[in-house]
Amino acid sequence: MGAFVHLKYRSQAGLRQAARLLGASGHADEAAEAFTRGDEEDPPEVPAACAKCHSAPGYKDFLGMDGSEAGLALAGGATITAGAGLLNREAKPEPEAAAQADYALIIDTTRCTGCQACVEACRIRNNLPEGQSYIHGMVRGDEHLTWYLMAQCQHCADPPCATVCPTDATYVREDGVVLIDERLCVGCKYCIYACPYDARIYDAERGVADKCWLCLDWVLGGGEPACVQACIPGARIFGRLDDPDSEVRQLIDSGRARQLRPEYGTDPAVLRYIIEDPAA
Repeated sequence: MGAFVHLKYRSQAGLRQAARLLGASGHADEAAEAFTRGDEEDPPEVPAACAKCHSAPGYKDFLGMDGSEAGLALAGGATITAGAGLLNREAKPEPEAAAQADYALIIDTTRCTGCQACVEACRIRNNLPEGQSYIHGMVRGDEHLTWYLMAQCQHCADPPCATVCPTDATYVREDGVVLIDERLCVGCKYCIYACPYDARIYDAERGVADKCWLCLDWVLGGGEPACVQACIPGARIFGRLDDPDSEVRQLIDSGRARQLRPEYGTDPAVLRYIIEDPAA
């Protein structure tokens, strides 16, 4: 397993601009250093291997970004919030060393009612402005059969967004989750154009092309992503793939839950869909 790098996010405009210029010219290491340097004379020592992220209130917290608190109450007393904190980043593995995904998120389109609860839960959890979310819904079918396709990052094993990224800001963790190190993102938008699932949104203020991060802080703490908790009809099923008795493992092994658009060649590793429309 590669070493973990524990870095604190720096929001100074000068550092961001320096990192963008360095990243755009192909100096990814210098870009990362520009953001970790900060305004501290003696920055804390970077541990060679730190533990995976502990539970944190939100994406802004997990990636170490400042953000105002927001909340959305869910069934069972859970609350979606966003705040500020630290990032634990795992060194990007070589392709041959990458492991299969540890998790699966299955979307059952036969249960989905298009209520948009997952969209709103994602927006609140990630402190996104009105009208933005890492999930977007589409109506599919015809006059005989109408169903809803909720699209988001598929956390691909061979993600084109990572391939085209000039600074390696997008990377695949060993557990299969695709994340973004925004300190290295130069805002070129290559990943937005490369993603065949239209899964990215661009934050002009931060200069970052963002996406679903699977609410990884909650997941690593044994919980579920916000969209799964918010799904009223139970159309979102989340679990571990290494558990042979888990519902996700059984649905995938049965062949009911399949990759979305496997012909794209991106090999979605986390997301699967149950679609019964023969025309899909």
